Amino acid sequence: MRPHAPWASDPARSKGRLHEEQNGTVRGPRDAFQRDRDRIIHSISFRRLRHKTQVFMAPDGDHFRVRLTHSLEVAQIGRAVARTLALNEDLTEALCLAHDIGHPPFGHAGEDALKIALTGRGGFDHNGHTLRTLMEIERPYPRWNGLNLTWETLEGLAKHNGPVRHPGWALRAADDAFPLALTSFSSLEAQVAAIADDIAYDNHDIDDGLRAGLLTLDQLMAVPLIARGWSDVCARFPDVDPKRLMGELVRSQIGTMANDLIAETQARIAVSGVGSVEDVRAAGQCLVGFSAQMREEERDLKRFMYANLYHHPRQIAAAEAAHGIVTGLFAVYHDDPRAIPEEWRERLPESDPDRSRHIADFIAGMTDRYAISRYQALIGPIDLPEGF
Repeated sequence: MRPHAPWASDPARSKGRLHEEQNGTVRGPRDAFQRDRDRIIHSISFRRLRHKTQVFMAPDGDHFRVRLTHSLEVAQIGRAVARTLALNEDLTEALCLAHDIGHPPFGHAGEDALKIALTGRGGFDHNGHTLRTLMEIERPYPRWNGLNLTWETLEGLAKHNGPVRHPGWALRAADDAFPLALTSFSSLEAQVAAIADDIAYDNHDIDDGLRAGLLTLDQLMAVPLIARGWSDVCARFPDVDPKRLMGELVRSQIGTMANDLIAETQARIAVSGVGSVEDVRAAGQCLVGFSAQMREEERDLKRFMYANLYHHPRQIAAAEAAHGIVTGLFAVYHDDPRAIPEEWRERLPESDPDRSRHIADFIAGMTDRYAISRYQALIGPIDLPEGF
C-alpha cells in the first residue's frame, strides 16, 4: 500500500464514533474509514439514489445519469486525486459516495419545495439532511440510530464546502450530538470530495445535455475551456467522425481539470507548511483547489450550463411540476397523517416544528417515481412535461 502523506487522515487516529462498538461487531479486516464507506454503500438511502434526479427528473432514457451514478463517478475522480496526493482514499471515497444522500426527490426543485413547506419551522437543507439521514433516520443497528460513522466522515460531510458558521437546524442538531468543529476547515479528503463533485457534474452534465438535445456542440464552443478541449481532441483524431469524439471530449476535460487541481493543490500544500491533518484544519484556507485560470474558466462553464441547460424551458417546466408534487404531498400528509405509512406514522410527533420536520424526512427519502405514484394515488393526475 502506498504510504500516506503526514497531512492525510489516519483511521488509526480517528476521533471515533458517537456510539461505542464492541470489537465483536467488527466484521472483516477493515479499518474505520473502510467500514464507513461500506456502511454507506449498504444503506437504504444510498440504494435509493438510483431513482433520484441528477439533472433530468425521472428521465425516459436509460442512459441519463441519476444521483447514484453521479455519486459513483464522483468517487472515481476523488479516489484518483486522493491517491496522487497521497491522501486517504477510503475516507475520500466514503465522502464522495455519501455527499448527495440528503437530496430529496427531483433534486433542487424538491429541495426548494421542502424549504417553503418548512418556512417558520427551520427550513430544509440537503447537506444538513445528509447528516440527519446518516445519524438518525437510517436504522440498521439494534442499539442506536444512524450508521454510527466516524467523526472524520461526518465532519467531512458537514463542511466539505468549507466552514459552516450559520448551520441550519438539522446540521446544528448533528453538531450538538457529536461536535464537528463546524467553523474550522475540513480534512484534505473532504476538500477533494467537494471539487471532485464539481469536476464530475461540470463535464457529465454536458454529456447528458447533448444526449437530451438541450445542448448543441455549436453552443458549447462559446465556452473557451470547451472550445480549447474540442480543438485538441479534433487534432488528435482528425480522421474520426465528430459524433464519436464527444466521449473523448468529456474524458479529456475531466483529465485537464483533475491535473490542474492536483498541481495547484500540491503547490498550496508546499507553501502552507502544513505537517499534519490538524494543521490542515487550522490553515485558515482551503488547500485543495483549481489554479486561478482554471477557477475562472470553470465558473464560465457553470454560467453557461445554468443559462443553457439548468434553466432551459423544458427543465423549468419539469421543476415546476416537481415542485407541485412535493408541495402537494406535504400538505396531504400534514393534514391527514393516516396517509403516512405506519412505520413513519407511529413515530410522528404531536406538534410542530418536529411534526413537520418528520413529514419532510419521509418525503425527502422518496425516489422520484415513488413521489409521483404517491401523488397520483393521494391527490390525482398531474400533468407531467414530455420526457419527465
